[in-house]
Amino acid sequence: MELYGYKRSDGRTGIRNHILILPASVCASDTTGMIAAQVQGAVSFHNQVGCSQVPSDMRYAMDMMAGFAANPNVYGTIVVGLGCETCQVELIAEEIKKRTNKPLETLVIQKEGGTIRLIEKAVRMARQMAAEASMQLKVPVSIKDIILATECGGSDPTSGLAANPVMGSLSDRLVSEGSTVILSETPEFIGAEMILASRAKNDRVRERILDIVDRYEKHFIRNGENIRLGNPTPGNVKGGLTTLEEKSLGCIHKGGSSVINEVYDYGKQISSDTRGLVVMDTPGNDASSIAGMLAGGAQVVVFSSGLGSPLGSAIAPVIKITGNADTYRNMEDNIDFDASRLMSGEKNMEELEEELYRLMIDTCNGRKTKAEILGFTETAVMRSCNYV
Repeated sequence: MELYGYKRSDGRTGIRNHILILPASVCASDTTGMIAAQVQGAVSFHNQVGCSQVPSDMRYAMDMMAGFAANPNVYGTIVVGLGCETCQVELIAEEIKKRTNKPLETLVIQKEGGTIRLIEKAVRMARQMAAEASMQLKVPVSIKDIILATECGGSDPTSGLAANPVMGSLSDRLVSEGSTVILSETPEFIGAEMILASRAKNDRVRERILDIVDRYEKHFIRNGENIRLGNPTPGNVKGGLTTLEEKSLGCIHKGGSSVINEVYDYGKQISSDTRGLVVMDTPGNDASSIAGMLAGGAQVVVFSSGLGSPLGSAIAPVIKITGNADTYRNMEDNIDFDASRLMSGEKNMEELEEELYRLMIDTCNGRKTKAEILGFTETAVMRSCNYV
């Protein structure tokens, strides 16, 4: 199948051509939404972070914002700040420039004389960027340019029996073709970490896998909490998953059986030198896990949900897959792919892998996912502390 994309000035390949109106903090989020609504091709999201954060959480926020701007699906970015937040627009711009040389503008509400004046100025900037972006034509690109993010949420037993294995088969195929696949959700490695560690490329990667899992468990213990009281979720338990270990064994199927070549910290940019299967250290929370992988440069997401989820992203298409036939029937408005046919015997693994592969290629070539059509842009960011 032919694959087409946008070649960016930094050498990477996008499958969408967005103008990102990036809020530096929650205080700028409503304003950026108003700007994006007035310019075709512009996107924004509600940013709950960016202010009143300790340095480690500020780092997560900065990596998310810089990574979103650098994501190859974004043509150019306008950063909008209130002016007094922790993540100052100048600092965000510096972080963006470390990752990419794409078009970039910054505006501050307090300096521009309020929201109405800033919106007028930002809309003009965004329209100019959109005009420039419209001149960029899609060209044939290689499957090796694709970074796939994998995610699961609202899991039930069908996730581990059908949806995630089909995703894993897709992951192995993409790895064999030279693409990069990200496996995430560190807390859902607990109980299955030795299986993942046995697939590590070398001892360094093996130790990193074990370390991120150990660190995650100890973080909750230090705070007097038991991670197993929050994961599995009530929905997971109602669906039939009784322990975190059981959930983890289903979760890791998303990564197939390939060798794990690297482990990345949350939101860090995936190196073009690292192809194949990689791990990113993210929370299990869907929105924050996906945000980290998109900040790392993933252009497309495949997300399994046994119970169903409407989640989407402003940055990249999210292909929703379920292994539960009832969920597909009940939430067909939200789910893109029915993997329950594996369990019913209607289709075998090879047939479903081929269907999902073709859907992914079609999506990369411009087919909109149901989350895109409905306008879902849920975004959250990993944190280690409360607001200060």
